[in-house]
Amino acid sequence: MIYDVSLGIGPEMLTWPGDPPVEVDPTERISKGDAANVSELRLGTHTGTHVDPPFHFIPGGATAEALDLSVLVGPALVADLRDTGDSITPKELDALAIPDGTERVLFRTPNSELWSSGKPVTFPDTYTAMTPEGAHWCVDRGIRLVGTDFLSVERKGAPGHPTHVALLEAGVIILEGLDLSRVEPGAYELSVLPLKIIGGDGAPARAILRTL
Repeated sequence: MIYDVSLGIGPEMLTWPGDPPVEVDPTERISKGDAANVSELRLGTHTGTHVDPPFHFIPGGATAEALDLSVLVGPALVADLRDTGDSITPKELDALAIPDGTERVLFRTPNSELWSSGKPVTFPDTYTAMTPEGAHWCVDRGIRLVGTDFLSVERKGAPGHPTHVALLEAGVIILEGLDLSRVEPGAYELSVLPLKIIGGDGAPARAILRTL
């Protein structure tokens, strides 16, 4: 079984406040006598399901095209935090009993309910986010990829973005904007390929999970 855990890209989708809106404009159409259908796409590098490379918050850090693809493809655990509150702290992470050696963890939280209807949503007043202490917990246990079911792993407006910095400084790849609403917690094979944007501070991606 293959699950597409990517958000659809379109003009009505939710974007981070202040980020560029999505525009898909037809430039050529067969119906108008053109040889082919062609559209112009405009969007931010952190639109929808996307990858944060270190350069997003770390000056001189690796950019999107330089990410290690071996981290983006491989066994992954979808961890069940559906009953958690608005913060992912070491307490919640300890309770998950994540097996030693796990390198990729995708957190299914109450955020996933935002995407369950498949309809456009507005930016929520609150959402479940990882604290800096939770980020250090992941780093200390050798996790190399952290996935979240909202547009940011971190609370909006956090001064200095300490959760992002803690993960990215340690080389942990952040995968944001996942739709895990149809995926049960458990073990899967993850494949996520971000756009190869040269010098990219982020990159939209198609992400899938395959049952083992």
